[in-house]
Amino acid sequence: MRHRLTFLSRLSKIRSLIAVSLVSVALVGCSDDEVGDVSLGLFTMKDIKISSLEDEVVTGVTCHIASIEANLSLSDPSDSSISCRQTGDITADMIANIDKSASGEVVFKKSKSIFFKTMKVRRIYDPKSQTLLYLSYTTKETEGSFKHSLSTVPLWGTKAWQEPIETK
Repeated sequence: MRHRLTFLSRLSKIRSLIAVSLVSVALVGCSDDEVGDVSLGLFTMKDIKISSLEDEVVTGVTCHIASIEANLSLSDPSDSSISCRQTGDITADMIANIDKSASGEVVFKKSKSIFFKTMKVRRIYDPKSQTLLYLSYTTKETEGSFKHSLSTVPLWGTKAWQEPIETK
């Protein structure tokens, strides 16, 4: 009788541990910035997750990133897509406060694997065309190439646009 109570007690603890683990796995997939979740089918454990990202410096820009996430996998696929649009005012002060180097600056990053693969979004400014470029890429080579996607936001028509200076 005593062995049966010990077994039932252990079984109850195991059930509690499993329940906590399942809730934890479910919460890992939840995100404040997630705006869409598309299943790739009944017989796959992969989904397309769509996230919304607002640029913290150029607050008039919102990017949507679609990437594949493999539930219950140690590594998510590297493929992603990005689309950025003007969703508010973009001012000259905002542009004055960004990194204008050729490599720009990272405005977002997310781990895609326990094997050091990270997806990053980098903002780069093209002064000649007065355009913001948003590059989404992974930091680990996959199948012989680094996966990347590009979106642009022209400053034409915004408060940040400056008339080109003509040279003679």
